[in-house]
Amino acid sequence: MATPLLLVATDLVAGSVLAFAVYFPRHHRKDLVTAFLGINVGVLAVAMTLSDAAVGIGLGMGLFGVLSIIRLRSSEIAQHEIAYYFAALAIGLLNGIPEETSALPVALTALVVVTLYVADHPRLYARHRSRSLRLDSAHTDEAALRAHLEALLGGRVVNLSVKNVDLVNDTTLVEVRYVIHHAGAPVPAPGSAARPGVRA
Repeated sequence: MATPLLLVATDLVAGSVLAFAVYFPRHHRKDLVTAFLGINVGVLAVAMTLSDAAVGIGLGMGLFGVLSIIRLRSSEIAQHEIAYYFAALAIGLLNGIPEETSALPVALTALVVVTLYVADHPRLYARHRSRSLRLDSAHTDEAALRAHLEALLGGRVVNLSVKNVDLVNDTTLVEVRYVIHHAGAPVPAPGSAARPGVRA
């Protein structure tokens, strides 16, 4: 049986593990660590205050809606960071509005943290990369563009999407997903001109 105090402790431990042990060592964004912890503890506090079963479902949906609004009005974040946002919110809800004290919220909280740990692990698809590049040449032949990108990036292109071809300024904007030949191979940083033919 899980007491309210145990649920609070579970939430704090799970939120801290998610932010400090899983997210930050992999992505190094201090501002999002603050956001994850703030959302997690804030949702827990609100959910425990309004833990009446009659408002539990409505509260959960309302909080997810509020987070969506915040997402639209904030600076752009990556898809994996959205997953961490929702995980932090879910952990707060799981431990804040249980209808009865049981081990289920604790188990589900652990499941959320373990899922993010595994799904965002650096060794999962370790050789797969994604880049948005602006090339110093206008490419209208996809096969030639693919060959150029494979030589430039040192990997096998598995998907590419041409966003813009400027024939006047002789540039191509392309999003490319590729698999590098070796896991330790250097790749150009986003927005950098790592080699001739690429510019931000």
